[in-house]
Amino acid sequence: MSRFKPFSTAPVPERAILVGVDCGRRTWSLDDSMAELMRLAETDGAEVVATLTQKLEAPVPKTFIGTGKATELVSLVRTLNADVVIFDDELSPSQQANLEKLVGEPTKIIDRTALILDIFGTHAKTHEGRLQVQLAQLQYVLPRLRGMWSHLVGEQTRGGIGSRFGQGESQLEVDRRLIRNRIAMLKRELRELEQRRNVQSKLRWDSGVFSVALAGYTNAGKSTLLNKLTDASVYAKDELFATLDPTTRAITLDEGRRITLTDTVGFIQKLPTTLIESFKSTLAEAKAADLILVIVDASDKNRDKEIEVVTSILADIHASAQRQLLVFNKIDLLEHDEILTLKASYPNAVCISAQEAIGLRELLYEITRIASEGDAVISALVPFEKGFLLKMVHERCRVIREQYLAEGLQITVQADERMQAILKPYRND
Repeated sequence: MSRFKPFSTAPVPERAILVGVDCGRRTWSLDDSMAELMRLAETDGAEVVATLTQKLEAPVPKTFIGTGKATELVSLVRTLNADVVIFDDELSPSQQANLEKLVGEPTKIIDRTALILDIFGTHAKTHEGRLQVQLAQLQYVLPRLRGMWSHLVGEQTRGGIGSRFGQGESQLEVDRRLIRNRIAMLKRELRELEQRRNVQSKLRWDSGVFSVALAGYTNAGKSTLLNKLTDASVYAKDELFATLDPTTRAITLDEGRRITLTDTVGFIQKLPTTLIESFKSTLAEAKAADLILVIVDASDKNRDKEIEVVTSILADIHASAQRQLLVFNKIDLLEHDEILTLKASYPNAVCISAQEAIGLRELLYEITRIASEGDAVISALVPFEKGFLLKMVHERCRVIREQYLAEGLQITVQADERMQAILKPYRND
C-alpha cells in the first residue's frame, strides 16, 4: 500500500461573486447582462457561487453600490469564501480601492473590463494579438497603480525631514514611468505591424482578390463558418472569445472567382474602449474588406441588441460604409415557424447553420452576386508581349471567348471594375 495519498493536480476554479447595478438606463436588461457576465467568468475558469444586484438612481461614487449592499457583499465573501468579486460595470480606481479595503485581502475586486482583458490575455496566440492585449492591460492598470503602494505612500505622508522623497512615492513614479515607456513601445510596434498590414491589404487590392470579413457578436459561430467554407481548422468552441487572432483563408467560387475570408475578433456589449483602440489594426481587416458578413446567433433572444452592438462598433472603427450582408447562423436551433418569422423580419438576410452545413450554398451565391455587382462584359485586344496582363486576365476574369490574331489575343471577358480599368487601353468593343 502506498505511503502517500494521491492528490489532484487540476487547477482549482476561483470562487466568484458577481455584482450588478440597474440604473434604469440600460439597453440590455440587468438579468441578461448578468447572465453574460456569468458566461464570461466561466470562460475565464471561475465558479460563480453568488450574484448580488441593486437598483440605484446612479452608482455610489465611493463604492459603486450602496452601503447596505456593500455590507451584504462583505458578509457573502466571508460566508462563501469567495476568491474574487466581479462587477458588471467598470469601476473607477478609487471605487476599486475602497471596495478592496472594505472586503479585505486576499479577495480580489475586479470589473467586467478586467475580466475581458484577462480572457483576451489567455486566448491571444499570435505576436500581434499578445501585443494588443498587453497594451490594453497596461492602459487599464496605469491609473490604478496607486493602490499597490498605498502602505508606503501612507508612511511618506506623515511629514518631517525627507518626507518628500518617500520610498513609496518614488517607487510609484518609477512604476508609472516604466509602464508609460512600455505603452509607448507597444504602440510603436503595433503601428509598424499596422503599416505592414496596410501594405498587405494594398497588395490584395491590387491583386483584385475580393475580400470578405466575418464580423459579429462573440460566440455567433464565425470560426465554425470559416472552417466549413474553407477547411481552415480554426479553433472553434462554444465559449465567449474562443478565437481572437484574425485568420484569412482563400476559396474559389463556382464561377471561378477567387476570394478571401477573414475571421475577426468577436464583439460584446460594454467592450472596453482600450480594447477597441488596441485592436484597431486587427479590426482594420473589416474596414479594408469589400464585404462584411455580420454573423448573428439566430437562437439568441438578444439577437437584435447584438446586431446593434456590432453595427455600433463597426461605426466606431469607420467600417460602417462597407457593403454588409446579415447572416443568421444556428437556425438548426430554431423551430420552422421561428425561421419563417425571422426571414419575414429580415428579408435581405441569409439564414444558415454552419454546424449542420445548412444554407451555405445560398450564402456563397449571395457573396458571388455582390462580388459581381460591378462586373461588365468587355472585349479587348491584348498584345502577346503583355504576358503578365494575359496571365491576370485568365486568373481574374471569366473568359467568354478568345481568338489568336497576328496582333495579339482577342478576348471577350466578364471583368470586375479593377480589371476593366487595367484593360481600358486595349479595349475594342
